[in-house]
Formats: sequence, C-alpha cells, structure tokens
Amino acid sequence: MAVAMNPTGWLLALLQTLLFVAAAPLFGAWIKRVKCWLQNRRPPSLLQPYRDLRRLFSKQVVLAEHASVIFRLTPYLVFGAIIMAATVTPFITLDTPTTAIADAIVLTGFFALARFFLALAGMDIGTAFGGMGASREMTVSALAEPAMLMMVFTVSMVASSTNLATVITSIEHQMVMTRPSLWFAALGFLLVIVAETGRIPVDNPSTHLELTMIHEAMILEYSGRHLAMLEWAAQLKLLVYAVLAINIFNPWGIAHSDGLAPLAIATALMAGKLMLFGTLLAAAETVLAKIRLFQVPVFLMLAFTLALGGMLCFIILEAG
Repeated sequence: MAVAMNPTGWLLALLQTLLFVAAAPLFGAWIKRVKCWLQNRRPPSLLQPYRDLRRLFSKQVVLAEHASVIFRLTPYLVFGAIIMAATVTPFITLDTPTTAIADAIVLTGFFALARFFLALAGMDIGTAFGGMGASREMTVSALAEPAMLMMVFTVSMVASSTNLATVITSIEHQMVMTRPSLWFAALGFLLVIVAETGRIPVDNPSTHLELTMIHEAMILEYSGRHLAMLEWAAQLKLLVYAVLAINIFNPWGIAHSDGLAPLAIATALMAGKLMLFGTLLAAAETVLAKIRLFQVPVFLMLAFTLALGGMLCFIILEAG
C-alpha cells in the first residue's frame, strides 16, 4: 500500500510511459538507418519519423463513404491499447506502482485487443485489400499467440510467477547461460517478435505490394491523424517487444530504486541494448528475404516448438 500511495512512484511510471511513446519513432529510425548503412544507401535523418508524424497529424482525415464507428474509433483504441501495454512493461526501473499489474498474460491481452480492432477496421469498409490483410493478420496471430504464451509459461515456471517484475528480478539473479530453457524461450520469442511486428521475413513494413503486405493492407484506407496514430502504435509495439526481450532475457542493469544515479545508468544501458538489438534486427532483415505467405505457419511453428522445448528443458533438466 505504501508503494501504491507514493506520488514519486506514480510520477516515475508516467515518465517511463512517456519515454516509451517518445522513443518509439527514434528506435524505428535507428533500424532504418542501420539498414541503409548495410545496403550502401544514404540514411534518412533520425528525426524523419517525427517529421512524418507531424505531417500526418496536420493533414485532414478522409473517411470512406461507408465507414462505420468501428473504423473511426479503431486508431484511438489501438493506440490506447499499445500505450497500456507500454505502461505495464518495465522499461528502465522496477520501482513503480505499475509493476504490481505488470502481468505477462495481461500484456498479451492488450496486444490481442489492438489486433482485434485493427482487423475489424480492415474489413469494415469492404475493400479487397482490407479483408485480405485482416485475414492474413488473424492467421499469423492464431499461430503467434500460442508461441508467445508458451514462452510466457516457460519463463513463469523459471520465476514461479507471471508478473514481469518478478520474472525480471528472478532471472537477473540467475546464470542465464546455464539455463537451456531460457535459451529456447528467447529464440522462440525472437521469432514471435518478427511475426508480431510485421518484420522481414514474415512481412515487409516498407512495401505496398498487394500480394505481400499484411499490416499495411489493413490501414491502407486511413489518412491524416488516424494514419499517424496507427503508424505510431506500430512503432511503439516494436519498441515494447524489444524492451521485453531485453529485460526478460538480459535484465542486467535495470534500476531497482528511484535514485537519479541508478536511473541514469539504467537509461544509458537500455539505450545501448536497444541500439544493439536494432542493429541485429536490421542485419537480419538485410540478409534475409521475405518468405512466402504459405511458409509463415512453418516459421511460427518453429517458434512454438522452441518455446515448448524451453518448457520441456525446464521440466526435465532443471525442475528436478
């Protein structure tokens, strides 16, 4: 109760959420810049995503003639759900009141809620692209969510809790290198991140080819501030997944108090980890080609198998 009534803790939780929202476009810009470097192309400015968002927010919203209230409300619902997911995700410190509700299963529910309304909006106006994108998105999610939950169950068995703060604290005091269950879970989770955020080889976020796009097909009819909110939500979702992967499987350096020194060190370490994570993701997208849509289930079954292997490793090798 003392933590819940601590105004400093709530202020820190608010600042952490705002940092999530503000840093999401920058993280995407860093990935794009590294890809340009690897492909011998001139990279755009790191501030370009902020300029794009400002341009979209300043434009007028154009709605389809038969768009229902679902189509109009979806950008706000999706953006709000992803912000809620960021709120319960430990970023640079565990000393916030929101750590009490930072449950991994609840986090998965926020992502599922955003995906549900996004698919509804894609089908709402009856275009071929929207329905195609919604169908593909539901197919991917039907295979990605079991793999995600299997990873959650594996790390929760290791930490004896589904609370993210408890999981991070438990894994921080363990030798991850000697836990094959965590290695399998981490590999499976990386594949889930690629599928859930629409990255290569599952999807290409920079294409508008109707035969390949998934996420872009569902938001093709949006414009103005609605498109800006959906684009920002996609960037924020990628950052949340990256922070989850880092803080669950490499939590070293995260702050456990609200002191300025621990917070500054944790922020610097997280920035370095995110730069490394973005570099590896950009390198993987540079050397890999997009796979065919019919191969995506095989890709996600591999993620599920890895996460299941992590659980079996814990039961057979570690639980005893």
